[in-house]
Amino acid sequence: MKVAIYGQYYQNSTEPIIKDIFVFFNKNGVEMVIEADFLNLLYEKKIVAKPYNTFSSHTELDSSFDMLLSIGGDGTILRAATLVRDSGIPILGVNAGRLGFLASVQKENIENFLQFVIEKKYTISPRSLLSLDCIPENPDIKNLNFAMNEVSVSRKDTTSMITIETMLDGEYLNSYWADGLIVATPTGSTGYSLSCGGPILMPEVSSFVITPIAPHNLNARPLVIPDNTEIRLRVSGREELYLISLDSRITSVKNESILIIKKTPFKINMVEIPEETFLKTLRKKLLWGEDKRN
Repeated sequence: MKVAIYGQYYQNSTEPIIKDIFVFFNKNGVEMVIEADFLNLLYEKKIVAKPYNTFSSHTELDSSFDMLLSIGGDGTILRAATLVRDSGIPILGVNAGRLGFLASVQKENIENFLQFVIEKKYTISPRSLLSLDCIPENPDIKNLNFAMNEVSVSRKDTTSMITIETMLDGEYLNSYWADGLIVATPTGSTGYSLSCGGPILMPEVSSFVITPIAPHNLNARPLVIPDNTEIRLRVSGREELYLISLDSRITSVKNESILIIKKTPFKINMVEIPEETFLKTLRKKLLWGEDKRN
């Protein structure tokens, strides 16, 4: 078995997790290929000593890999998705952060969960992504123009609202007067969109969510749309620039630029362990249906 490993280092929580993973994989003869910057950090912290093969780019990850193991929080998984891209390599997240909604493997049960991996007792959960094109072209998003959680637009250097004219498949929907607008995937529906009042979507649902950020009119509610819809946005406001974010990547765009958002032709495959399904994660980490009568 061949596994790519990518991670972030958190001072107080990551070291024992990393040691457990490396000991388990070495004991079970798993070939590990480590992201180069992460491996250098592990050498620096004296967490590992022996040499390992490395990778530095998505171009080095091919079909010979059975899985990519992401060590960190949900943000680490989103960055891991930019390495996997359209290769189809499944991602398994080990939670070394706080909530860890996407990072399903918890530090208390690492060895048990990794045994499922060795025995291939897991399922694959394909996740839809959003692509973004900008008119005129923006060089910051040209080569990495997709998002696993959401694409959002928001005001930049002002406290004034922006206006987001929104078209769905060429038909006018609304002009949102708001601090911004989120277009979220089912995966992203439990993130930024949820905190702004959007609904939770099951990962398998063929839909996206449009959620306004602090809208100025009470009848501007989140809207669920089919995921084959082309969304076209035009943002205007008092300032020359506004912000676009694709997950954790942010850039500035000029007023009146046209943003075209649609589903990517590929998906990201998330590894789902039997003991950590989406519904169990909802109940455990978002306290779904928490009630003393239950």
